[in-house]
Amino acid sequence: MQMFKKLVSKMNNQRKQKAIQGMLNPLACDFDENKNEFLDKLSRQAVQMFEKKCDIKNFSKLVLSDPENTSHIEMTQEMIKQGKIVDPFEDEKLAQLADNEKFLKDLGLI
Repeated sequence: MQMFKKLVSKMNNQRKQKAIQGMLNPLACDFDENKNEFLDKLSRQAVQMFEKKCDIKNFSKLVLSDPENTSHIEMTQEMIKQGKIVDPFEDEKLAQLADNEKFLKDLGLI
């Protein structure tokens, strides 16, 4: 009898949700744990893909906003002069990078 009451109350709650929302949230229903894990993983992947798409879209919008703006080049040159960053195209730095075993292992060349 108690189980029947629980079932009836659950069905009433579902009807109320349908009336309020128009449809049920599939994640709110009781599924197998395997299906829930699958849906959770699928939902996480969907969110990650959406965030990646938004990041690419925003980055592209930022980069292409003003192609004549060369302030980044001037800022980089100023930082190189101040010694805050190293010019990666110097011959010495390229030679050090070419002899860097860890870097070459990461590239799969060793």
